[in-house]
Amino acid sequence: MRFAAERAILPRFRNLSDEDIVEKAADDLVTVADRETEEFLTEALRKLQPGVPVVGEEAVHADPSLIGKLSGPCWIVDPIDGTHNFAHGKAPFGIMIALADAGEAVAGWIYDPLSGRFCHARRGEGAFIGEKRIAAQVTGETPPVAAISVIFLDQARREAVEAHVAPHYRVVETPRCAAEQYPRLALGENDVSFFERTLAWDHAAGALWVNEAGGRIARPDGSPYRVDEPDRTGMIGAASPALWDGLAELYAKLP
Repeated sequence: MRFAAERAILPRFRNLSDEDIVEKAADDLVTVADRETEEFLTEALRKLQPGVPVVGEEAVHADPSLIGKLSGPCWIVDPIDGTHNFAHGKAPFGIMIALADAGEAVAGWIYDPLSGRFCHARRGEGAFIGEKRIAAQVTGETPPVAAISVIFLDQARREAVEAHVAPHYRVVETPRCAAEQYPRLALGENDVSFFERTLAWDHAAGALWVNEAGGRIARPDGSPYRVDEPDRTGMIGAASPALWDGLAELYAKLP
């Protein structure tokens, strides 16, 4: 991941031409750095575990049938999470990789190319930053700090969140980057967050990492996050199970 960042990402940070950026859909960008990074990581992971498919964000965009690979053993790659930030010359952004089997993440890695922060976890073995094992921390603030993104909500849902959820928290901006938002949930910067869109490359590694740190990431009904449910939306994250319960109760009341 570090080599990929040094090779394809960092040299292009704040150095992209207009031709290097493509809009895949409304407010959904891809850059030449995304594509080169995914190609390199895909080749490297295939060599690491021959026969295990690699499900990358850009590969799925080109061939949606690859989504079907998420139900078995697979690597999941987000070459640049936070592409919108990267394309506009802003931090944060990061690389995310997960290893999954039977629809569940069993290991995850999150690398921040600018700071060198390396978050990683294996199921049942705890969460780490570098060699240091970490435990999720709450902010200790009253009211708790909530990072709430409404980017993928329709207008009625946005208004409901603002009326029924936001008043119970000190609401802060999300970084538009799951590779940064998940660490914020465990490192005492944010207490809770929720995500509407829950694609595997955005969430597999981070959800596992926060859960292994002692926080809680789960669907609003309490069921665990699975990588092989591409059409399912909604997920709540929190620095502690108690904070998760509080947001889940409010979320359940949304129309």
